[in-house]
Amino acid sequence: MLKNWIKIYLYNIRQNKLFTALNILGLSLGIAGLVFALLYSNDEYSYNAWNPNKDNVFYTVSDVGEDMLWGSSSAPLGRTLEASVPQVEEHCYVEGWYNNNVVIYEGKKTMLDKITDAQRNFFSFLPFTFIKGSAETALSPTTMAISEPTAKRIFGSQDPINKQVTYMDKVFTIKGVYRIDGKSSYEPEAVINLIDKDLDENQDRWGFFGYNLLLKLKKPEDAAYVSQQIDTLYYNNTVKKSIAESGISKEEYLERYGSTKVYLEPLRDLRLKSRVSDVPEGRGNYQLLLIMMGLSILILVISIVNYINLATANAIKRAKEVGVRKILGASKKNIVKQFIFETVIATLFSILLALVIVEVSLPYYNTFLAKNLVINESEFYIDLALLFIVVIVLAGIFPAIYVAKFEAVKVLKGNFSRSKKGIWLRNGMLVIQFAVAFFFVIGSYIVHQQIKYITTKDLGFKGDQVLDVYYRNPYEFNDKGYMEKLLNRYESTKEQLRNIKGIEQVSVSTVKIGGGGVLQSTVSYQDKTISMQLMAMDFGLPETLSFKFLEGRDLSPHIASDTINSVILNETAVKMLKITDPVNKVINYNDSKLKVIGVVQDFHMFGPAEKILPMMLFHYNVKTWELQNCHEIYIKADPEQMESVIAGIEKLWKEKVDPDFPFSYDFVDKNFARTYEDYVRQRNVFSLLNVVVILIALFGLFALSSYSIQRRMKEIAIRKTLGAETGTLLKDLSRQYVLFCVIGFVIATIPVWILLNKWLENFVYRIEVSWQPFVVGFLSLMGLTLTVVLIRAYAATRVEILKYLKYE
Repeated sequence: MLKNWIKIYLYNIRQNKLFTALNILGLSLGIAGLVFALLYSNDEYSYNAWNPNKDNVFYTVSDVGEDMLWGSSSAPLGRTLEASVPQVEEHCYVEGWYNNNVVIYEGKKTMLDKITDAQRNFFSFLPFTFIKGSAETALSPTTMAISEPTAKRIFGSQDPINKQVTYMDKVFTIKGVYRIDGKSSYEPEAVINLIDKDLDENQDRWGFFGYNLLLKLKKPEDAAYVSQQIDTLYYNNTVKKSIAESGISKEEYLERYGSTKVYLEPLRDLRLKSRVSDVPEGRGNYQLLLIMMGLSILILVISIVNYINLATANAIKRAKEVGVRKILGASKKNIVKQFIFETVIATLFSILLALVIVEVSLPYYNTFLAKNLVINESEFYIDLALLFIVVIVLAGIFPAIYVAKFEAVKVLKGNFSRSKKGIWLRNGMLVIQFAVAFFFVIGSYIVHQQIKYITTKDLGFKGDQVLDVYYRNPYEFNDKGYMEKLLNRYESTKEQLRNIKGIEQVSVSTVKIGGGGVLQSTVSYQDKTISMQLMAMDFGLPETLSFKFLEGRDLSPHIASDTINSVILNETAVKMLKITDPVNKVINYNDSKLKVIGVVQDFHMFGPAEKILPMMLFHYNVKTWELQNCHEIYIKADPEQMESVIAGIEKLWKEKVDPDFPFSYDFVDKNFARTYEDYVRQRNVFSLLNVVVILIALFGLFALSSYSIQRRMKEIAIRKTLGAETGTLLKDLSRQYVLFCVIGFVIATIPVWILLNKWLENFVYRIEVSWQPFVVGFLSLMGLTLTVVLIRAYAATRVEILKYLKYE
């Protein structure tokens, strides 16, 4: 029996080579799209999945009001919680970013980009496998733990245990070598323990949010209760005091300023569902994941619909085969099994072809998403097996049952071809294909418009031909003469930079345009207090970055007060503080009276999709300690001498400024462009899938119109004999497909409008959905539809009439 089924299947393939190829290709494209999405999904969900503590370790996120969410906590919180809340088993403070610096061993310098400063029990929360040494004794103020690859880089084949290295002019003894067993939100190359000293110095500062805090709870379900206890602690230790000092009622104070609220996020959700992106390995793009999965499932659905449509259409050709087999005694069950068997073979071919497409395209896909995905995970093969079963069930069972229900007597009498059975189903599925295709075409157009808008809008600054050079502070704050050393080193560096031919301006700042280095604090004016971003800088930075002054003036080196108590505000700060005529008004910052001398137009720092927050700009001497946080030197240079300028800066850095640290720079505009890479990827994903959907839809339309026209060849021959013109025939043959296209457009209109508006809600600055994408989408898809149908219809009108009339 099986041998007979294979012969029948191969015979039908030979009789329908083109349509079989189109069907398998369309199905394979749908499967390939979902395979890509599954690879991406499995990679994102694998973060922290290996960690046995993933359910009872929580990351604290602090909501301090004014839409300010910080992935940081205050120093006294951890100890207080562990001592007063029995549900908390353990706490660990860790820096929310990686340090990068040179580690020196026997004169050999090795640059490490991922150095984490954490408390001694760090490995209790992230239990990496220790291949040398012990997790319990690996960390102290004079010891260091390193990853296995780092050990090989620094020590080669030597045993690293008890070897001494120099880091930040301090000597550390290697006490542990670990292996990270899977993707993690923390993947340090080295871990040190210097954070305790800083924590001790800030044990009374409840309002200073400077450290990431991990909490290990005895029971995961206690998270809500612990979160409430933290809120109470912050209220008792910060808000109560402020209420007493403010002289207003508790209710009025809370309504005006609110109180800190803390969210506890489980480690397992930290990658995709965190409210902040403060962990070192960053936050994944959950929305992009949902979009990819959703669109890939839609593509697979349209592929399966295409397969079913063609399978039921092809059933007309095989109706007599089924009728004869039924007369000879074949049961309905036997016929169903045969057609499911054929679907199994077609699906196997489609999956194999899909895997070939994926394997060939994977390097480009990895570049596309900045990933390193591979097809070798056991979980992927389980997903593939489930996908195979789903496709068989959806694409195989319905056509098999449909064919098995043919009535043998009617079929053998030739009445089946005149029956409308199945036509409505095929037409309905074709309408669904059109609707999905319209969704992608219109959606892709809207996505392109939005990405174009955010990438071309006025950013409030100009970063072309401006270099951003990373400037390291090599001194420890407790060194003798620390501030003097810091200031002298910067002034010397600035002067030497100015002597390089082609450099026009040099300034320094705590802020990296494109993200990073932003300090925050509360600032008040009269009875209004807000949380504000702080930007310490040197003279000339607004001019270097072409900030636009709306009122007042820039800081001047010729006015002494500009380094003592003068500040500049952005538009948002002025609005939120409700200052009328802001120039020369006095605001309060940390008990200091500061005078507003200018207002700059709002400018973007974290990306064009992010909300612009209130900001205060001031000279670093206003708060002298701010110079230690100034790590970005901005250099404006003559474009025609840029190559020699960069070479001169690099030479200066390596010889005089920081010979122990790798020289690094970037252009401000290029660095800022990276802030919207995720959205550009979403646009590219949508565009790529849009092409795939249109191809699959056109494959189905081509095959189905070919079947339909083939069935009407005698009608066409008779009408041509009676004098029908070619134009009239083309109009009649294409009319139904135009109608299906219009119905598909109507069906797609409301879903695409709702979903794309939902997507646009992610952007503070966004376009409004207009009629244009719908008109362009309709005309483009209608044009492709008519092109495909008319090509097939025109070919049908050019055939020899006698070929179809000689037996009549």
